[in-house]
Amino acid sequence: MPRVTIDDLKKIKDRVIADNSMTPDDRQVRVTVHMGTCGIACGAEKVHSRLMEEIKSADAKGIMVAKSGCMGLCVAEPLITVEKYGEEAVIYKTVNADKMSEIFKSHVIGSSVLPKYALARGREQQLKEEFPPNYIGKVPEKGEKDGIPSIFDIPFFANQELRILKNRGIINPESIDEYIARDGYVALVKALTKMTQEQIIAEVLNSGLRGRGGAGFPTGLKWKFAADSKGDTKYVLCNADEGDPGAYMDRSLLEGDPHAVIEGMAIAAKAIGANKGYVYCRAEYPVAIKTLGLALQKAREYGLLGENILGTGFNFDLEIYQGAGAFVCGEETALMKSIEGRRGEPRPRPPFPAASGLWQKPTILNNVETLASIAQIIYKGADWFSNVGTEKSKGTKIFALTGDVLNIGLVEVPMGIPLSKIIYDIGGGISKKKKFKAAQLGGPSGGCIPAKHIDAAVDFETLAQLGAIMGSGGLIVMNENNCAVDIARFFMDFCQEESCGKCTPCREGTKRMLEILNNICTKKGKPGDVEFLEEMSYNIKYSALCGLGQTAPNPVLSTIRYFKDEYDAHVNEFVCPAKICKDLMQFEVDEVKCIKCGRCAKACPVDAVEWQKKEVAKIVKGKCIRCMTCISSCPSDAIF
Repeated sequence: MPRVTIDDLKKIKDRVIADNSMTPDDRQVRVTVHMGTCGIACGAEKVHSRLMEEIKSADAKGIMVAKSGCMGLCVAEPLITVEKYGEEAVIYKTVNADKMSEIFKSHVIGSSVLPKYALARGREQQLKEEFPPNYIGKVPEKGEKDGIPSIFDIPFFANQELRILKNRGIINPESIDEYIARDGYVALVKALTKMTQEQIIAEVLNSGLRGRGGAGFPTGLKWKFAADSKGDTKYVLCNADEGDPGAYMDRSLLEGDPHAVIEGMAIAAKAIGANKGYVYCRAEYPVAIKTLGLALQKAREYGLLGENILGTGFNFDLEIYQGAGAFVCGEETALMKSIEGRRGEPRPRPPFPAASGLWQKPTILNNVETLASIAQIIYKGADWFSNVGTEKSKGTKIFALTGDVLNIGLVEVPMGIPLSKIIYDIGGGISKKKKFKAAQLGGPSGGCIPAKHIDAAVDFETLAQLGAIMGSGGLIVMNENNCAVDIARFFMDFCQEESCGKCTPCREGTKRMLEILNNICTKKGKPGDVEFLEEMSYNIKYSALCGLGQTAPNPVLSTIRYFKDEYDAHVNEFVCPAKICKDLMQFEVDEVKCIKCGRCAKACPVDAVEWQKKEVAKIVKGKCIRCMTCISSCPSDAIF
């Protein structure tokens, strides 16, 4: 493909829309298989293969097969969408190869929708009328029809505000033309031909965009510092080293819409005067790396990366740098050292990267979500971006909603939305009909928000006041059966393992805190341990070199703040109220409930259950290893 011109972008958009239009004369059906990592892990590739086999076997004509990234509702993967001319689209959930064959025969080449497999009628983007009129079928009517609800009536979709994720489930991430058809690279044209560096930075500043990687620093201000720094060589870096447990926002963006990140980085490069950039992505994201690599290749072929971009005289190119999975390399100075080929350890600041970063040159580093926001800010304006959110937290935020919640998935919501709306309206509530206990925001660097603050606004300031942080967007929901001390121990174990060891507060402090937490959870806790944990937490927080150590105590501090009674029960009574810490558990048999069947004795792996025929079982505490096998084997719930 030869280099494109500015006029060519409009022609490409018109061509793609025409090619994807459905008419009664030729192409009448489009089937999209959603193939993010979540879909592939659940068998989407097999679904796609079966679909192609069915088309070939039936010698079916007029069927377009498309691929896209994650649709967001990861718990229902694999997902497919069937669109027919003049009809409402239908999204099918938990599809396997056999279901695909059935859907193909009944709906794709037949005329019967299958309600038993259907999730919703319509496409998510139809909620905002984002489609060109000839690019998709009929907009669905509200309410249930043929046993299938409309997309308007599915709270998971209807309560979101898609901006950064506007292309999810729509475009093939491996097709640059489909990205262009959704107004892709229009913002880059505007930035290169109609705006100065100062105007680009001013637009980003006025939008109120704050870094989505955790710290929440104003993006435009960071760019201004780098632009004002002297130097002929400057760098733009993208932090895709997503390491928080339960977080996959950056991965999904790179898999589903890589050109949005590329375009954002190119605009950032123009703003600060850079000609080179790197995307630092962990090697554990093979699909994201492959998709991004193909996107970079196509962008270069089209002349949207490289020399003299769009004939404007601007030069900028990108490389992917694969990280080895060290959590500390998410810290900006450690990330830069890693790219330089050195050990990924943080360095003291100042100087800050905007003045002296990669190879001691002025550098800006933003995360994937931040950079994916840039093109729309430049194209649609700062006012458009800031018309949602709060006074100090503008725009939308993507969260990976995981844990004890029904609708596990990727969600985009306005800043300031109540936490309860994310968990109950979008998330569908707590799984297994349990009670909500807490939500961990910000990963191992964040904190717990307890049930009493379930209606708290999700924005930078409110979360900080409650002892948590926005972080990159991990949101782990926990039910009543979770132990607050065990939660703190889990995250402290993660931080201690991931500490680079450069500074003593983090290296030794996290190790000592983990030892105390382990003692508390294994009947070795003693009075004063909780107070000592708090004291150590603040010492580490204010003396560690980088963000990893400075935020590592947050889960401990927040759980002590809201669940002090659980710590006291562990230390003073050797009891775990949530019945999670095995070393604090004792098992008894309810003589009334016991039906004397002996299944618990037969199941016990260490012969710790004494039982004779027609007698109540008895647990020998000295032998019991607390494996809970007896509980799972008891048909009458007699063991507690």
